[in-house]
Amino acid sequence: MSVAAAVSLKPDYEAACQRWLAFWAGELLDRPPCWITAPKAGAPPAPHPRYLSGAVGDMQAVADAALAWIQSVYWAGDSIPSYVPSFGPDQMAAFLGAELIVPDESENYGTDWVLPCIDDWQEALPIVLDPQNAWWTRLLEFYRILSATFDGQAALSHLDLHSNLDTLLAMRGGERLCMDLVLEEDAIDRAMADVRTLYEPIYTGVYEAGQMAGTGVTGWVPAYHPVRTNTIQCDFAALIGPAHFKRWALPALAEEAEYLGACIYHLDGPECLVHVDDLCSIPHLRGIQWTTGSRNKPFGEWMDLLHRIQAKGKALWVPCDTESIKYFHRELQHDQVFYVCHARDEASADATLEWLAANT
Repeated sequence: MSVAAAVSLKPDYEAACQRWLAFWAGELLDRPPCWITAPKAGAPPAPHPRYLSGAVGDMQAVADAALAWIQSVYWAGDSIPSYVPSFGPDQMAAFLGAELIVPDESENYGTDWVLPCIDDWQEALPIVLDPQNAWWTRLLEFYRILSATFDGQAALSHLDLHSNLDTLLAMRGGERLCMDLVLEEDAIDRAMADVRTLYEPIYTGVYEAGQMAGTGVTGWVPAYHPVRTNTIQCDFAALIGPAHFKRWALPALAEEAEYLGACIYHLDGPECLVHVDDLCSIPHLRGIQWTTGSRNKPFGEWMDLLHRIQAKGKALWVPCDTESIKYFHRELQHDQVFYVCHARDEASADATLEWLAANT
């Protein structure tokens, strides 16, 4: 099928887009999607903007730096020239009224956070999005500036939203929310109904500000769709058992997946593995990004888990380099995988893609 979206810095965009569409449909063309990048030959080096860039300071300067970085990259295979904006993991909670703390760059925290803002559920509910919220309006303006600066040359990623229970986690605090699941069930039912209702308007607001209908969109996990996609998650799942997960997290995640139509789940750490079977039951969830967490064995040593996920019909995100991709390609089902790979140079990227096609 032909596609309406386009990214002008990607000469082979049509072929890459068709490969992504086949992936989302559970089909395999000549090879699995491979998001592979390398430094662009002859291009002046340009640093990637720091994480959280744009949350404070000159948003136009960040947009200019992001475009310069995009232009310095060789976007090979099924990688799509793109940039991932973020105001941090708790940005959705900030949109809903929590105070966002963005440390000075000199403090070198590498992230930001919000201060819990819900002390009494009866006073806090309903949870609503104020259209004039300062962080929400700034975020939308940032996407407008990025889109205007890119001018169709590159796509934008949608947000790392930390929606559903993760939003309540940020607004309430972990220890108190864990207790609330036992002692305040009705309040959590009401709060979850509120945040679930807000997922679509927040997604749409960002989508429209970034003019993603013209370029398509990626999730922050690099997987592309010419119409709509994102990465979904519930990191709070690490702190709860299957009963609470099934009651509050699973229906919200299924709803997000159905709305998106094409999405990847960010599965973060061994503490979340108790929920794998439930996650694999979500009909519109295409694949899983397994993240091993710190101090655990590396990705390639989780092959039993990777096989288990594929056996349940879900695809896998596989982080690799130009050598390890060959190991994963021998071990995994080719129609249930996509690779994210960095190459040292253009020739190495091209050779990897040739090997992948020849061995699929």
